[in-house]
Amino acid sequence: MITIRPIALKDAEPIAALRRDGRDYLAPWEPDRGEAAFTTAGVRTEIEAAFARADAGIGLTYAIEDDGRVVGQIFLNSIVRGPYFRSCSVGYWVAKAAAGRGVATEAVRLAKGIAFDVLGLHRVQAETLIDNHASQRVLQRNGFEPIGMAPAYLKIAGRWQDHLLFQVLNPEAD
Repeated sequence: MITIRPIALKDAEPIAALRRDGRDYLAPWEPDRGEAAFTTAGVRTEIEAAFARADAGIGLTYAIEDDGRVVGQIFLNSIVRGPYFRSCSVGYWVAKAAAGRGVATEAVRLAKGIAFDVLGLHRVQAETLIDNHASQRVLQRNGFEPIGMAPAYLKIAGRWQDHLLFQVLNPEAD
């Protein structure tokens, strides 16, 4: 069973291990975070920063679990809860062993539920590299629609790259 739960300090070692094991698999799709991203201490620092973003109300980080075992992470970033703009961006990664089994699709569904039902947001955005067709399918299975292309949007794999932008709107938002 796929679940998501708020990230905890105890997740530092399993996340670091997944990143080490999947280093080459994840590299084309992620920012270059440096060697610390593959160590327990470095991931612990990232988790502490995630706690600060949660306390500030601007970001939430979750562990993705498959039958209680951590297999990735999902993030609700850039959370804005204003009177005229209620939105966030979702990002995620799953371990190579979890890919292609619906894990990311279910994690995005669960995170979308938090964004809409718990946070009361109107919109969730997602960005993918132009050639990340697997991630685009995950989003489309969750009702996301393409809304455009952003040139040189994020620095992924060491260079600024174009991204396709997707969004899904909350049908229950006022």
